[in-house]
Amino acid sequence: MYLSQFGYFNSQARSFNSGAMVSEDSIRKAIAEFQAFAGLDITGELDNETKETMSLPRCGVKDKVGYASDTRSKRYALQGSRWRVKELSYRISKYPSNLAASKVDPEIERAFKIWSDVSGLNFVKKDKGQVHIEVRFEKGEHGDGDPFDGPSGTLAHAFFPVYGGDAHFDDTEPWSVRSYRGTNLFQVAAHEFGHSLGLSHSDVKTALMAPFYRGYEPYFQLDDDDIQGIQALYGKPTAIVQPGSVAPTTTTSTRAPVVNTRQDDELCNDGTVDTILTSPDGNTYAFKGEHYWMLTDTGVAPGYPRLISDNWPGLPAHIDAAFTYRNGKTYFFKDSEYWRYVGSNMDGDYPKRISDGFNGIPDNIDAALVWSGNGKIYFYKGSKFWRYDPSQKPPVKSVYPKPISNWEGIPDNLDSAVQYTNGYTYFFKKGQYYRFNDRSFSVDAAVPPFPRSAGTWWFGCKDKPNETAARDSSRKSSLGDNNDPHKSDVDDLILDAADANNQPHDEGRTGARRSGSESLTSNLSSAITSLVLSRRSSSPYK
Repeated sequence: MYLSQFGYFNSQARSFNSGAMVSEDSIRKAIAEFQAFAGLDITGELDNETKETMSLPRCGVKDKVGYASDTRSKRYALQGSRWRVKELSYRISKYPSNLAASKVDPEIERAFKIWSDVSGLNFVKKDKGQVHIEVRFEKGEHGDGDPFDGPSGTLAHAFFPVYGGDAHFDDTEPWSVRSYRGTNLFQVAAHEFGHSLGLSHSDVKTALMAPFYRGYEPYFQLDDDDIQGIQALYGKPTAIVQPGSVAPTTTTSTRAPVVNTRQDDELCNDGTVDTILTSPDGNTYAFKGEHYWMLTDTGVAPGYPRLISDNWPGLPAHIDAAFTYRNGKTYFFKDSEYWRYVGSNMDGDYPKRISDGFNGIPDNIDAALVWSGNGKIYFYKGSKFWRYDPSQKPPVKSVYPKPISNWEGIPDNLDSAVQYTNGYTYFFKKGQYYRFNDRSFSVDAAVPPFPRSAGTWWFGCKDKPNETAARDSSRKSSLGDNNDPHKSDVDDLILDAADANNQPHDEGRTGARRSGSESLTSNLSSAITSLVLSRRSSSPYK
């Protein structure tokens, strides 16, 4: 249903896809919210004007995502995450069938440039290697759990920074360049890249980030609302860029471990933590005992530690594992139970038993994450791991559990695992961490080697002498372009998730899909933005 698909039912309401009835009051309220967002007369009834608006070609991302600015003159909305670097790379990995690459490349470049001209961002096109934003033209079901619907309807969708930033376009659309015929590629791409950068849909009709396609505009330019939104995330441009010129190139340094002037004794005396979580707002938190810390690029943020119960009321201490799923909800696990939160609010009657909400997953898990390789949930315990796919019945295949040794270089009995904002997967054990390369499917070879001290590289603790020397000798460790993305371990973990009727994607990823069961899966049905993080970031932080 349209209203469910685009976010107009709250988290307590069930979608039509679940087979449950939705009350008439809920439907009227949802229609009224859509009418208000679209600038229509608010009647709460599905009148002709509302039906016509719903039939317009549009972006596939939900309208009700993130938070709006709190002043009437600024009505842009920020999803809650942003890139931590100002120079972003992109690649067009699959071109449209109706346009030559020579026509597509300039339009995609122009779509990125419209954002860099008014912000502190810079974009670089790469033909190989890892990138921040991948651009693809696909048809129907294409592996991210959000299939395209053919010509008109949904034109494209993109993932917010915390979910990877990729942009997908419906290849059945008649994409056009500088023409009133067809669907203008530049305008749609510029809109989608706004999502890739962290902007949600705007309720300003003249804004680029409004969800509906307005048709070709030969003298198109950003609305003030768009400019205010992007500058709220990335600031103003550092130099004046004349129309038609190329934005200045900036150099982004790779983060090395930085020692905080103030150490956190609890983390630095013993770097072992219960779990590390990347939240929907893009922040990273470490949990230990009854406390939690916000982590920054230089260590621990001021004002921490804080009590877990202060920010997540009802959540106990000594958490086993946690992750944020593509629906923007965060799941915490302890012993035989789990809790679900939306932001800081418990999302219903919790705790619930793991065996009820995550059938096939054992109690007392060590770690959990949503992996960038395929968007599936992985649970780790002892020497084994399980893959949980809410779109399948049963959600855990009979071939699981499998040995953790399939993840080359990762030890047993983990403390925590997290998909970080730079696209890498990190595993923690006894105060040390391993950086896992999702492309080569092994722990990265680097200087200093992994495992490294979590205290030094994550918590801003003072270096040990040998770590200082190693850090000074090599302040950068990046991925190579020649890693083989199709190792047998990758096949073992990814390709067995592919639909038998579909060929595996070049990058070896499949997307999660929804299910109607009364547990986690029923609450995922309305998620429109998929968590399929690309194996990227040419400048890893740690």
